[in-house]
Amino acid sequence: MLRNEMAFLSVCLNPTIQKTLRFPLIVPGTVNRAVSHRLDVSGKGINVTRVLTQLGEKALHLTQLGGNMKPLFLSLCEQDGLSVESAESGSEIRFCYTILTDSAVTELVEESQPVASGTEKLLLEKFDMLLKEGFKKTPGKGAENSKTENFAYNTIIISGTKAAGFSDNIFPIMACKAKEKGMRIILDIRGKDLINCLKYEPDIIKPNLFEFASTFAPELIKNNDVTINNRGEKETIKTIMAEISIKYKCRIILTNGSRKIMAADKNNFFECDIPAVKAVNTIGCGDAFTAGLASALEDSRSAAQPFTFEAAIKKGIHCGALNASLEKPGCIS
Repeated sequence: MLRNEMAFLSVCLNPTIQKTLRFPLIVPGTVNRAVSHRLDVSGKGINVTRVLTQLGEKALHLTQLGGNMKPLFLSLCEQDGLSVESAESGSEIRFCYTILTDSAVTELVEESQPVASGTEKLLLEKFDMLLKEGFKKTPGKGAENSKTENFAYNTIIISGTKAAGFSDNIFPIMACKAKEKGMRIILDIRGKDLINCLKYEPDIIKPNLFEFASTFAPELIKNNDVTINNRGEKETIKTIMAEISIKYKCRIILTNGSRKIMAADKNNFFECDIPAVKAVNTIGCGDAFTAGLASALEDSRSAAQPFTFEAAIKKGIHCGALNASLEKPGCIS
């Protein structure tokens, strides 16, 4: 198929409404008044979808939604021009809060409520329908061509944690079906969700360093953080990356905030620098990276001179840097 006949399917099962508040500074134990605030749809999958859309890609987000905030969530998605499909979950959408000051970005996270019984079945039925029917683009009013266009999904991106009530099988089932369809699979997940999907040989896994270490090398986690302070620790991570990459025929990318990115393609290990950026809001930088990477890999499929893996990572870095420079989470413009 031609490049413009392809679309991206972004899956995340933990929808979020993000409240961002800016303060000159925070003084604990006193009244602190925000100088600005904003409300956005967020969560890893929404952030990926928004950045892909801003890059000009055809992207759809699949999630679960329920409760009193569902109309607000969908309204905010519409304002951002996002395509969303959802299964009714009966659970309230969580709120998360970003506190911005001149010296720090602090995120306060609500845990999600459990989804209702039967949500997983509904969501997998929706997933099957999307793979069968593809991405539907309906022209706006006044368009010369009023015919709805269909685009096959070529890449699936599964991001983030899932709300309670979903089984450990849901992500592996999706990965298996995507593999059978010949889709590119990008996973930004961790723990059992990631381990259970590996047998389907995803193309790329992209947790951050902490998530990777907590999944495959928990002995490196100290004081709820992981740092590569010596050659031995770094060699441990490199060895595990190579073993997984070879066994499951996948590429691995580990982001680590503003520190160097570590990447592996079988035994080929390399690092990429992150350019210095005056950060405004770092929430969603990893998701913007994922979207930029996915877009570059799709561009490479049809390019006369295909991109290298490292070049695709650099596009991801560029999108992450753009996100950091903006107050709105998970965006590049």
